[in-house]
Amino acid sequence: MTDYITIAIPKGRILEESVALFGKIGINCDELLSNTRKLIFENREQRMRYMIVRATDVPTYVEYGCADLGIVGKDTLMEQEKDLYEPLDLKFGYCRMMVAEPAGLARDDDPSSWSNIRIATKYPNVTEKYFARKGVQVEIIKLYGSIELAPLVGLSERIVDLVSTGETLRQNGLVEVETIAEITTRLIVNRASLKTKHPRITEIIEGLEKHV
Repeated sequence: MTDYITIAIPKGRILEESVALFGKIGINCDELLSNTRKLIFENREQRMRYMIVRATDVPTYVEYGCADLGIVGKDTLMEQEKDLYEPLDLKFGYCRMMVAEPAGLARDDDPSSWSNIRIATKYPNVTEKYFARKGVQVEIIKLYGSIELAPLVGLSERIVDLVSTGETLRQNGLVEVETIAEITTRLIVNRASLKTKHPRITEIIEGLEKHV
């Protein structure tokens, strides 16, 4: 397996666009879209191997060298701060990491006057650093899903979460207040792999670069 390139790809929306993008540079991984519970796929002819993992686990598999390459959202990289090489913005999966609050609160709210606030989020590290730079003390409540619920039941006044169309916020009476970051999908590389498999990895990076 030392001459194989292993790629960690998350389940869900990123998978289809990743398979299509790799297809453009002659890497056939259509099998990843098949209806199966398999987690590892091999293409012996092309000496490629693919691991299907949770998005939040992609950087860990790549950092520890279980995968040479990975595909993951910038939000996950910002939150985890793994020791990885990030050579390419793949330009899909666009969304925004936002601070949001109930529309009723927003009408008279002035974010520049915030001094001590409570926020619910999946992104405690990013949130803490963002508000520390603004000099705002923040109590962070970490949640794993349905972040929009927190202000509705009084768990927190505000949230930090990813927003795509904003429809989920609107349906729950929330509005965007501040943008923390614009998020897209990134290609990441294990630092040791970049040295030991440099020609093949560079070929993949340069190939993808022409199509993004």
